Amino acid sequence: MYVEFKDISEDSRVWVYQAARQFTEQERKLISTKLSAFCEGWNTHGNRMPTSFQILDNQILVLAVDESGLGASGCSIDSSVRTLRELESEIENNITDQGKVTFKSNTGEITVASALGIKSKVTSGEIDPQTLVINPQVKNKKDLESVWILAGNSWLNRYFPN
Repeated sequence: MYVEFKDISEDSRVWVYQAARQFTEQERKLISTKLSAFCEGWNTHGNRMPTSFQILDNQILVLAVDESGLGASGCSIDSSVRTLRELESEIENNITDQGKVTFKSNTGEITVASALGIKSKVTSGEIDPQTLVINPQVKNKKDLESVWILAGNSWLNRYFPN
C-alpha cells in the first residue's frame, strides 16, 4: 500500500536509483503516477507492504519498503525493477543500470559517469576529494541524510594521492 514518503518508517529499506539525466516536469508527473499505482499494489507473497518513493535532485529515484511486517521477497523486488525498466523505456532515461557513479560539481550540477571510467574523472580533476558523490551504502530511509558524501570518504578515495 502506498504511503507518503514522509510517513514511511525511518527503518524502511530503500533502493537508490541514479537516472542518467534529470527528469523533466512531465516525466516526474508520469513517474509519480506510475509509481503511486505500483506502490499501492506492491506485495510480497500476496501481502501488501507499506511502500513509497521519492525523487531527489530531479534525478535520483528512491523506492522505500517498510519491512517491519514482512520482508520484501525476491519476486516483489523483481516486480519493482520491472516497473522501473518500463518507465525508463517510456522516458528514454537509464534508471536501473547500477554501473554508474553520480556526482555533483561545485555549482550543484549533477553528472553521471560509467563506473568503469571513473578513475579518469579523478585524474583529470573533475572529481576531487571534496566532490559530492552518491553513497552506495544507503540501505534505510534514515540513511538518506548521507545519500551524498564526499568522494574522499567514499570508495573513490583509493584514486586520490595520499
